[in-house]
Amino acid sequence: MIKAGIGLNEDHPQGQGLLKFKEIVEEKSGGKMKVQTYFSATLGDDLKMTEALQAGTQEVTIPSTSPLVGIVKEFGIFDFPFLFNTPEEADGILDGPIGQKLLEKLPEHGLIGLGYWENGFRHVTNSKHAIETADDFKGLKLRTMQNEVHIDAFKALGANPTPMPFSEVFTALESNTIDGQENPLATIKSNKFYEVQKHLSLTRHVYTPFVFLVSKKFWDQLSPEEQKILQDAAVEAGKYQRQLSREEDQKALEELKKTGVKINEVSDQERQKMAEIIKPVVEKYAKEFGEDLVNEMYGELDKIRNPK
Repeated sequence: MIKAGIGLNEDHPQGQGLLKFKEIVEEKSGGKMKVQTYFSATLGDDLKMTEALQAGTQEVTIPSTSPLVGIVKEFGIFDFPFLFNTPEEADGILDGPIGQKLLEKLPEHGLIGLGYWENGFRHVTNSKHAIETADDFKGLKLRTMQNEVHIDAFKALGANPTPMPFSEVFTALESNTIDGQENPLATIKSNKFYEVQKHLSLTRHVYTPFVFLVSKKFWDQLSPEEQKILQDAAVEAGKYQRQLSREEDQKALEELKKTGVKINEVSDQERQKMAEIIKPVVEKYAKEFGEDLVNEMYGELDKIRNPK
C-alpha cells in the first residue's frame, strides 16, 4: 500500500492531481499497486510528511519547494521573488537541466524526486489598501511562510512579515492580528480569505512549484517495472495537474471578482521596480545557494525568453 499525503484539500489542483496519480498507478499495475490518499495535512504538514518519507513510514508526498530548503538548500532558488513572469518560463526551468540537478540532490537525503507540479503564482491580499506600487507594502503586517528569502524580501519592501502556520491565517485576518497574507488564487478562494480581506493585488511576486517525492527506502524495494510505473504516473498526473492549476487560476480569479473583493493588476513596470528593491536580498541568497547554479538558471531563463 502506497501512503500518499498532501497538505491541501481534495478539490485543490494538488488533490485532483494526486487522485489522477492514484488512478494511473492502479490501472498501469493492474491493481497490484494501491495508493491510499490523505488530504488537508491529516498526516502532518509538508515538512513532517517529508521527514516521514525519509524515515520510511510514508511513501509519497508533494510538498512546495520552500519547506525542502532545510534538506537541500538549493531549492531556495525558487523562492526568489519575481524570478518567473509566466508559468511557461517556470516549466522550462523546472523540466530542464536546473530542475533535474536539484532532483539529483535528493537521494542522499533519503528522497526520490519524480518531477515538479504547480502550486502557482502568489499574490497579496490585505485589509488596508490596494498594492499598486512598492511603497504600498510599507507598514503592512503580512503573514508569510516560514521562509528566510520571503521574509527578507518583504522586509526590503517595508512590510512587516509575520510567519505563522497556515491553519491560523483565517482567524488572524479576521481578528486583524495581521493585515494580509500571500498565496496563489486557488488557495485564497478555497480558504475564503475574501471574507476577511478587502483587497487582492495580482503581484505574481513568487512562483511556487510542488515536488513529487517518494521515500527512497520504499523506492529501493521496488522492481524497475514498478519504479517506471510510479515515474510515468507522476509525470502524466503532473501534466494534468499543471493544466488544471492554470485553468483553476483563471476560474478562481473570475469567482473572486464576484465576491466583492477589490482586485487590481500590478503593472510589469511596478513589478520591475519591486524586483530592483529586492535585488540585494536575491544577491545575498545567491551566495548561499551557489552562485554558479543561480547564474546557470538565469542563463537558461534568458534562452527561454530569447530563443535563437
